[in-house]
Amino acid sequence: MDKQAEVSAFLKSRRARITPEQAGLPSHGKRRVPGLRRGEVAQLASMSVEYYTRLERGNLSGVSESVLDALCDALRLDETERDHLHTLARAANTGPARVRHRPKRTAVRSSVLRIIEGLHDQPAYVRNNRLDILAANPLARALHTPVFESESPNTCRFVFLDPRAPNLYLDWERVARNGVGVLRVEAAKYPYDRELRSLIGELSMRSDAFRRMWGEQDVHTYTKGTKRFLHPAVGELALTHETLAVPGDDELSIAIYNAEPATPAADALKLLASWAATQNQESTAAPADSEH
Repeated sequence: MDKQAEVSAFLKSRRARITPEQAGLPSHGKRRVPGLRRGEVAQLASMSVEYYTRLERGNLSGVSESVLDALCDALRLDETERDHLHTLARAANTGPARVRHRPKRTAVRSSVLRIIEGLHDQPAYVRNNRLDILAANPLARALHTPVFESESPNTCRFVFLDPRAPNLYLDWERVARNGVGVLRVEAAKYPYDRELRSLIGELSMRSDAFRRMWGEQDVHTYTKGTKRFLHPAVGELALTHETLAVPGDDELSIAIYNAEPATPAADALKLLASWAATQNQESTAAPADSEH
């Protein structure tokens, strides 16, 4: 990863989205490019134009926390964007030998598996920060049936490369952008993660939509929200979701979906559970039937 290019592209994209009016600055005449000028950002961050220009060219070497915070305020960065800029600064000031390397994980702890398996009425799965699904309970498999048809299910790969994705995710654009934002955050944290870079490269080559969204420099972290599904067996489900960190495994998280009681979504989840049980019974009975 070209660290300076990453920093430069991110700062330019954040500067371009803020108008002088939003920043409380006077606007004089028509502008050739959108957003603030470098000098205006420097003014808002209380630094010289020369120093801000150096930062925007990607040189964060030796930059202090207070300067970064002032820049975050000037560019009106949200919490995720602030964390991302600080991560980029740490990478710029750390030698390759000291940059965080993601440990290779091939299995999910049995205690974590028991947690998701115990959630009988809530779809739940474990994913890594490359958005590979490592384990899932039966209801999560039923909800994401087409995603699990791959030997190595990955939600971002499914969203951008499988034509069924817009049918499953009714808010496909938002789901896609969130996935891209997560990968960008992870790329900054783990710049030498070969599997992550390979995934980003694959999606960039095979998906015009991914390539466009990746170029917009947006970042995202999963916490909570609502996602709308259109399941072929039970119809539309609007489910809330929470993302929980797995203690001791920084790169893993648990995604849990649920519905408000006494709502159509709750009824649809019950129907989905019945459908999943039927599908499981049919798949279990199939080998026995074939013997006769």
